[in-house]
Amino acid sequence: MTLVWLIVLPLAAGVAAWSAGRRNPDWSRWICIAGLVVDLVLVAALWTGFTRISALSDHGSWFAAIHVKWIPSLGISFHLAMDGLSLLMVTLTVLLGLASVICSWTEIRERVGFFHFNLMAVLSGIIGVFLAMDLILFYVFWEVMLVPMYFLIAIWGHENRTYAAIKFFIFTQAGGLLMLAAIIGLAFVHVSETGTYTFNYFDLLGTMLGPRVGMLLMLGFFLAFAVKLPMVPFHTWLPDAHTEAPTAGSVILAGLLLKTGAYGLIRFVLPLFPDAVARFAPYAVALGVIGVIYGAVLAFGQTDFKRLVAYTSVSHLAFVLMGVFALNELALQGAVMQMIAHGLSTGALFVIAGMLQERLHTREFSRMGGLWSAMPRMGGVALFFALASLGLPGMANFIGELLVLMGTFQVYPLMVVPAAVGLVLAAIYSLSMMKWAFLGPTQKRLPLADLSPREMGLMMALAVSVVALGFYPQPVIRTAERTVKEVRMIGSRAKAPKGLSSMQGASLQSIAKRMAVPLPDKEGTP
Repeated sequence: MTLVWLIVLPLAAGVAAWSAGRRNPDWSRWICIAGLVVDLVLVAALWTGFTRISALSDHGSWFAAIHVKWIPSLGISFHLAMDGLSLLMVTLTVLLGLASVICSWTEIRERVGFFHFNLMAVLSGIIGVFLAMDLILFYVFWEVMLVPMYFLIAIWGHENRTYAAIKFFIFTQAGGLLMLAAIIGLAFVHVSETGTYTFNYFDLLGTMLGPRVGMLLMLGFFLAFAVKLPMVPFHTWLPDAHTEAPTAGSVILAGLLLKTGAYGLIRFVLPLFPDAVARFAPYAVALGVIGVIYGAVLAFGQTDFKRLVAYTSVSHLAFVLMGVFALNELALQGAVMQMIAHGLSTGALFVIAGMLQERLHTREFSRMGGLWSAMPRMGGVALFFALASLGLPGMANFIGELLVLMGTFQVYPLMVVPAAVGLVLAAIYSLSMMKWAFLGPTQKRLPLADLSPREMGLMMALAVSVVALGFYPQPVIRTAERTVKEVRMIGSRAKAPKGLSSMQGASLQSIAKRMAVPLPDKEGTP
C-alpha cells in the first residue's frame, strides 16, 4: 500500500489543512508540512527497496506495484508501479512540495486553508501521474492536477490571474483530450489484434501499429505532453501562468507540472510508438533547438522578473525534448538529469521572485536596482541560482545539458551547434537579470528585510542539492539507468535497418515483454 499512501497522504493532509485553517491559519501550514514529511519517509523507504532490488542484475526496473481490478469489463484497473524514473520524479515532487509550503508561509494570508488544500491536491495528482500504469488511470490523474492548479492561479494570483488561469486550463485541457482520444484509439487497435479490452501499459507495449495509425496515435500523446513541457509553439500559456501565479504555484508549475510532459514522452511516447518516433525524431529535435534559441531570446527581452524566469523554462526544457528524441542512452540520461536540475534551480528562482514581490510589491526591473546593498544574502543566493540556471560547471544543470548535447551530437551533429548557442544566450540573460535587479543605481526606498532564517534555510537546502548533483550526479544516473536502457532498446530496434539490428534479431514484442516485468495483484516485489 506504500504507493497508494504516497498519493492519499498529501490529499488527506490538504483536507485536514482546509478544515484546520478556519480556526488557525498556521495549523494548516504545519499539517501540510507533517503530511509531506511522512511522504518523504515513505519515499526514503522506497529508495531502500530500490537499492536492494537494483543489486539483482537479472531483475527489471520495476520494484514496487499494486494492481487492483477497477472496471474489468473494459480492461481498466487501478495499477500503480514504480521504477527508477518514477522514484526520482516522486522524490522531486515531495521535496518541491515542502519548498512550496515553506515559501508561501507569509505570502498567503487569505483563505489559507483552501489554498493549502489545492496545493496538496495538485501534489497528489502529480504523484499519481508518475505512478499510474493504466492509461485511463493516468488520464484521470492528469486531469486531477489541473483543477486545483487553476484555483491556485485564479484565486491567489496577481493582477491578470483570471485570464492566465483560463488560458492555462484551455491549453492543457485541449492537450489532454487529444491524449484521451489517442489512448482509446490505441486500445481499439489492441482489441482488434487480441480481442481483449485493456488499458494496461504493459499489455499495450508491442501493439503492432500501421505507419499511418501509429503516427496519428503518437501525435495525440506527443501534443498533450508538448503543451505541458512546454514546446514552442504551444508554450504561450506558460509565461502568463507563471507571472500571475502565487510563488508556490510558480514553483509547482516550473518544478513539477512541466516535468509531467517530459515524463510522458519518456514513459509513453517512446516505448508505445517506437516506429513513429523514429520517423518523427528529426523534427522533434529541430523543434527542441528552436525552443532553446527562442526561449533564450525572449527571456532577454523581458522587463518582469517572473516572466524572464518563465521564458528560461521554455529554453531549458527544450534541451529535454532534444535529449528524449535523440534516442540514445547518453541523451536520455541528460534529459532526466535536466528535469531534476531544472526543477531545483528554476524553482529556487521563482522563490526569489516571490520574495522580491513580497518586499517590493513589484516584479518590474525598472523599480529594482541596487538591491544587493540592501539585501546582500538574497543577492548572493540569486547569483548562485542564476549561475546554476545558465549551466555553470559544478552545478546539476551543467551535467544535464552537457549529456544532452553529447548524446544529440552522435545523431544530429549539425543541430547541436545552434543549441550550444543557447548556452551563451543563457549566460547573457541570467547575468543581465542580476544586473537589472541587484546591481546598478540604487533607488530610494524604505529599508528592506534580507532573507529570514526560514527563507535562508530553504534556499540553502536547494543550493546544496544543486551542487551535490553537479559534482556527483551518479545517484540520478544510476537510478534512471535501467529505465533509460529499456526505453532506448525499443527505440534502437525500431530504427535499425534489417540485418543491422544491435538486438541480434530480437523482436519488438520480446523487448516490450522484457520491460513488462510481471507484477503482482497486490503491492510487493515483482
